[in-house]
Amino acid sequence: MRILLTGGTGLIGQALCQYWQRQGHELWVWSRDPHKVHRLCSGARSVQRLGDLDPAQPFDAVVNLAGAPIADRPWSAARRELLWRSRVELTRQLVDWMGQQPTAPRVLLSASAIGWYGDQGDTPLTEASPPGGKDFGSTLCMAWEQEAERASAHGVRVVRLRIAPVLAPKGGMLARLLPAFKLGLGGRLGTGQQWMPWIHLDDLVALFDHLLQRDDAQGAFNACAPEVVRNSDFTRTLGKVLRRPTLLPAPAWALRLALGEMSVLLLGGQHLQPQRTQASGFDWRYPRLEPALTALLRQATALGVGCWEALKAQA
Repeated sequence: MRILLTGGTGLIGQALCQYWQRQGHELWVWSRDPHKVHRLCSGARSVQRLGDLDPAQPFDAVVNLAGAPIADRPWSAARRELLWRSRVELTRQLVDWMGQQPTAPRVLLSASAIGWYGDQGDTPLTEASPPGGKDFGSTLCMAWEQEAERASAHGVRVVRLRIAPVLAPKGGMLARLLPAFKLGLGGRLGTGQQWMPWIHLDDLVALFDHLLQRDDAQGAFNACAPEVVRNSDFTRTLGKVLRRPTLLPAPAWALRLALGEMSVLLLGGQHLQPQRTQASGFDWRYPRLEPALTALLRQATALGVGCWEALKAQA
C-alpha cells in the first residue's frame, strides 16, 4: 500500500513506520521537518506541503496521528489554541486535501483519545457510550473526530481510534512515571479509585494494521486493553514489576493546584471496554497489565535503555 502519515515522528508514528516498512508498504510522512523524518522514520519519504504531492499517484490510506502533546503542560489559553490547531484544524486541512484528489484514499485511520468520554466515574463505557463534553479534553476530541468523519463524504472509509495511555519501552506514559517509581517514590494519584485504561504499544500498532486491512471496519474503536484497572491497581502492579514500594500518594488537591483543569487527565477516569474492537476479531498480545509491564522491561533491556538496565541491576 501507499500510505501517508501525519505525526509520523511521534511515539506511535515511529512504531507504525517500522512495522509497515517491514511489510513492504510505501510510506510518506507529512512534516515541516524533513530531517526529523529522515532521522526518526528511516526509509519513509517526507513532504512539507500536501500541495507538493503528485495527485496522479494516489494514496491507498491516510493515517492521521498529528497533535501536540496534551499532557506536557497546563492548559493555558495559548496551549489550548495550540492543541486545537494541531488536531482539529490540521485534520480539517487534511480532509479538505483528500476531497480535492482525483482519486481519494480508500481509508482514513484517525487518532483520537479516550478523553472523548471525559470523566464518567464508575459508569461502564463502550464505543456506543455518549461523550463527556464537559472538560476541554473531551470537547477537543469531539471536534477532532467530527473533522475526521467529514472524509466519509468523499467515499473514504473512516476509522477513529480512541487511544488509551500507551505503554512503551521508552517514551510515553512510563517515561513520566519511572523517575519517581525507580526511586521508590511512586504512589497512587488522589484516591487511586479512578479507572485507568491502557494499551501496550505493540498491540496499538497491530490494531492500526488490523483496522487498515479490514474493509468492513469503520467508526469508533476503543484502543485499550480488555483489562481495565484502577489507578491504585496500576500503581501497585508497576511497583511489583520494578520491585519498588509505592507508598507516596500524590494528593488530589496538589494535582489540581499544579495542573488546573488538566488534572482531569490524572484524577478522572473511564471504566472502558473495547467492545467493537473485540467484535472486529482483534487479538491482543498483552490483554493483562502485569505481563505487559514485564514484557516492557524485557523489551527495554534488549534495546539497551539505560534506566531500565539500572533498575534491573538494582532489583
